[in-house]
Amino acid sequence: MKWLTDGENIHYGTPINPCAPDRVPGGSSSGSAVAVGAKIVDFSLGTDTGGSVRVPASYCGILGFRPSYDAVPSAGVVPLAQSFDTVGWFARDPVILSRVGHVLLQSPVMDPIKPSQVIIAEDCFQLSNIPNDRLGQVLVKSVEKIYGGHILKHMVLGDYVKEKVPSLKHFMSNEIKELEHNIPSLAALSNAMRSLERYEFKDNHSEWITTVKPELGPGISEWVWKAIRSTGENIDACHSVKTELHAALATLLQDFGILAIPTVPGLPPKLQTDPTTLEIFRAKAFSLLSIAGVSGFCQVSIPLGMYDNLPVAVSLLAKQGSDAFLLNVVESLYGTLKEQVEITEKQLAG
Repeated sequence: MKWLTDGENIHYGTPINPCAPDRVPGGSSSGSAVAVGAKIVDFSLGTDTGGSVRVPASYCGILGFRPSYDAVPSAGVVPLAQSFDTVGWFARDPVILSRVGHVLLQSPVMDPIKPSQVIIAEDCFQLSNIPNDRLGQVLVKSVEKIYGGHILKHMVLGDYVKEKVPSLKHFMSNEIKELEHNIPSLAALSNAMRSLERYEFKDNHSEWITTVKPELGPGISEWVWKAIRSTGENIDACHSVKTELHAALATLLQDFGILAIPTVPGLPPKLQTDPTTLEIFRAKAFSLLSIAGVSGFCQVSIPLGMYDNLPVAVSLLAKQGSDAFLLNVVESLYGTLKEQVEITEKQLAG
């Protein structure tokens, strides 16, 4: 078992990040991501409960797709937390990403549909420590070229979520309100997701954990035993948060809207970094990752080249069930995004 955002493993070693060998590859589906990033295979599968496809894709400089909740059958997969578990996939090429998707989703090939709007979540991009010229603006300029600037909208997502998801009040701690560089409503969303995730993990695995007492790596051990000791408090509120967020984002995006956020809040951390120094980074990451996790919407992480010789990525989300539409959008945008990265890099170098 590998720590969600890292991929470091005390039992079997850590897969080497092909983009940056001194950096973590992202967990827990890091082996699958590394195989694609290192060009050993054209595509691979991975599971994503809290971010385990999206984070490794971002850190390894490849495409990673978390499908809509329940869109790909998970029969035969050992559950972690069944309210959030999904089976996703990786690829280097957007055409292969789509072809794999059509097989897994069992969906017919559809003609590309132009997005009705692309919403840039400004507050989410401000969480990232990567300059916006190399992140949000690359996407904005690419959307303008392909679809026209009239479909772009900018919003403060955290304020919208706070207003439309009233059950988050159960997860809005004083600690969240006092944290710097965070979005309180999304931090509360992450708290709600973690609560339900721990509760379901305990229900699924507590008997085995307490009987066998397996040797667990650092970080994992603490998380597992916290889950085993969890009480199931506020579980009804967790389900309310899921229902409210799904409805709020469905209203926001409609059938063919896109929400854009950073995949993670910065560059991949160095190997064997002291976990305490990563707490703020992880908290921000979980805030971003919980949006698709709790809503059940589909999300794709798209690489945007290298910054400081390390991979960066942006994510697009679409309504639950709009997976084929989102895959088509990636195909349409990908070439222009690559061109825009090159243009931006030259401008910044000059």
